[in-house]
Amino acid sequence: MALLVALVPMFAWGSIGLVSGKLGGDANQQTLGMTMGAFIFSLGIFFVMRPSIDMLTIMIGFISGLFWFVGQNGQFHAMKAMGVSVGLPLSTGMQLMLNTIAGAIFFHEWRHGRDFILGFLALALLVAGAYLTSRKDPNGKSKPEAGMKMYDFGKGFRFLFISTIGYGLYTIIITWAGLDPLAIILPQSIGMLTGALCFSARKVAFDKYVWRNITSGLLWGIGNICMLLSIQTVGLAVGFSLSQMGIIISTLGGIFLLGEHKTKKEMFYVIIGCLLVIFGGILLGYMKALS
Repeated sequence: MALLVALVPMFAWGSIGLVSGKLGGDANQQTLGMTMGAFIFSLGIFFVMRPSIDMLTIMIGFISGLFWFVGQNGQFHAMKAMGVSVGLPLSTGMQLMLNTIAGAIFFHEWRHGRDFILGFLALALLVAGAYLTSRKDPNGKSKPEAGMKMYDFGKGFRFLFISTIGYGLYTIIITWAGLDPLAIILPQSIGMLTGALCFSARKVAFDKYVWRNITSGLLWGIGNICMLLSIQTVGLAVGFSLSQMGIIISTLGGIFLLGEHKTKKEMFYVIIGCLLVIFGGILLGYMKALS
């Protein structure tokens, strides 16, 4: 059951880039709309579940939310610069490296030699899969065809580096605190919304695109509560890694739903990359079954 809960973020978070891409708006509008949706979701959870909240939960949740804002805003900017089918897989690979290593080293989730062997093998599969899904064909067209967007890989990668730090601290601080996931999501969403309002409000036109992107925030909220619950049972290294398998959905969706161009060789890379991600996720599940 715990592994099934851990897989919910795969579908919820894997769809966010596609949903936001379809809903439209710039990166700041998408971030603000998403934080508004996440706040609405967490408010509903709070009034239904009535969790107990103390000052430590409020502080940790708020700080975690601010780190999340840095991560998500950077990821949206990266996807604008690189495309969803390139930016999100790279973002996933970088996050997996940071969170898996943090879970293994700082939280001692890998206790035996077998755990390290299987864990690093699973991580290698996931990172290799993420790399292949974003790999470019060196013999492909250097300029887009008419009507196709030109992407800036260097600019996107700079945003991804900042995004990875923010996303990593957002999950690591919660795992370190060991607080009730149902209690932490409301102050966390307040931190997210505060970050979006402070850093993006002056740049954002409050038009239909902000309100539309509330939908992506509701999707994120569902994935977030399931990820936090799964971390308590299967650990940060496994729970977070399984949640990131959504790159399969986002990568293929970016190609077939958002019309991001791929050469035949790049499509081959994408298929092999997705298979490696699946195998890596299966290996993580097998690791948990052995423990």
